[in-house]
Amino acid sequence: MAGRWLRLSQIALKELNQNNNTLELSLLLTDNQTIRRLNANWRNKDRATDVLSFPILENFTNYRNETLLVGDIVISGEKAKEQATYHGHSLRRELSFLFLHGLLHLLGHDHETEAEEAVMRAKQREILKASNK
Repeated sequence: MAGRWLRLSQIALKELNQNNNTLELSLLLTDNQTIRRLNANWRNKDRATDVLSFPILENFTNYRNETLLVGDIVISGEKAKEQATYHGHSLRRELSFLFLHGLLHLLGHDHETEAEEAVMRAKQREILKASNK
């Protein structure tokens, strides 16, 4: 999976015109209990979720040719497996989707409004499609 996530990261940076930067992030694959605790502590939502992102930077437009420490992604492997089964696709595809979702959050995207969500979903689809070529 590490190679897959590296490819997704490279494509995401290219799509966001940040391909001259290098990203540094942490990734935690965990269980529902741990992600529920993190979700409760940081978002006041006492329930398990699929992915959490903790961005460090707010604006990427001023960075060129740098290594950027962008933040942390936490993915529940249990939730990913449940969702893969529910949606009828592979666990690999679901983990890739969740990693990319978290990465886009770290890179400044959000989905607080329907318009933001549409943009973010479109980016996710583009990047996932490009990564399968």
